[in-house]
This record gives sequence, C-alpha cells and structure tokens, in this order.
Amino acid sequence: MNIPYILIPVLIGLICGILGYFIGKMNAKKDDVTISLQPELDFCRENSKKLSARIAELEVEVANAKIKASTDFQSFAEPPIAFDDDLAATVYGKKIKENDLKIIKGVGSKIEKLYHHAGIDTWLALSETSTEESQAILDAGNENFSMHNPETWAGQAKLAYEGKWQELKNWQDDLDGGKE
Repeated sequence: MNIPYILIPVLIGLICGILGYFIGKMNAKKDDVTISLQPELDFCRENSKKLSARIAELEVEVANAKIKASTDFQSFAEPPIAFDDDLAATVYGKKIKENDLKIIKGVGSKIEKLYHHAGIDTWLALSETSTEESQAILDAGNENFSMHNPETWAGQAKLAYEGKWQELKNWQDDLDGGKE
C-alpha cells in the first residue's frame, strides 16, 4: 500500500475545506444574514382582519336568508289540521285531549314523559319520529322501557294528527300491545 497516494488527496481536501470556511466567513455580513419578517407578518394580520370582517358579513347574510326562507316556506305550508275533540270522543267513547300521546296504543304515561323529555310532545312530532329514534328514546329510559316496540307508534300518531279517528281505532283494535 502506498501511503502518499492516500495522504495527498486527504491533505488537499482538508486545506480546501479550511480555505472555503475562511473565505465564506469574510464575505458574510451580519446585515445580509438577518432577514426581517415583520412586514410580511403585518400584511398577514391585516389580511386576517379583512377576512374575519367578510366572514361576519356572510354570516349575517346567511342568517337573513334563513329567516326569509322560513317565512317564505310558512306562506306555502299547509295550515295545521284542526283537532275535533267531539269526533274523537264519539269514536273512543271518552274525552280525548289534543296531543295526548297516551292515545297511541303501547304508550303509557311514563313513556309519554320520556317523549316529552326528548322534546316530542305532539302527535305531529311523534309521527315524524323514526322507529330507530323512538327506540333510542326508550333505551335511554331504562330496561323496562327498552322492551317496548315503537314500530307502529309513528303511524298511529299520524292518524291521530290527521283526525282519522275511526281508522286509528280500527287499527288499534287489531294491534297487540302496540305491535302488529
């Protein structure tokens, strides 16, 4: 092995590295190395304020559009169906109170309280409640409620809301504890 052939390139590389370091050190100035980001930060902050103001304007526009849409929708919505307590009393042979959920076969006073606690306190609201939602409400009560099957309750509530008392009574006569 020939040592000079290995030693010469190592020494030349070391000398070049040291020279490069010193030349770079002499050419570097502290003012050039320090870069100020303050103008860019100020620009970003100003832009952020403008965007926040625009977001607030858009939120107001959306809220106004929702109000306008709801009032427009209400003018086209069907009026609520009038409750005829005399007809209900004739069919059932007893006085029926409007939106009494206990008229639904399978719903008692405790289940009615569960529904009221969940914000469902009208026949219309119950008629729009899915079987899964009803079961979740029952399951949230306790194990005594979770055994009930609310499969027909929305349909019964719809008939009650629409005032179809004879049809409701006939259907309920065929039900077994609120189940088909």
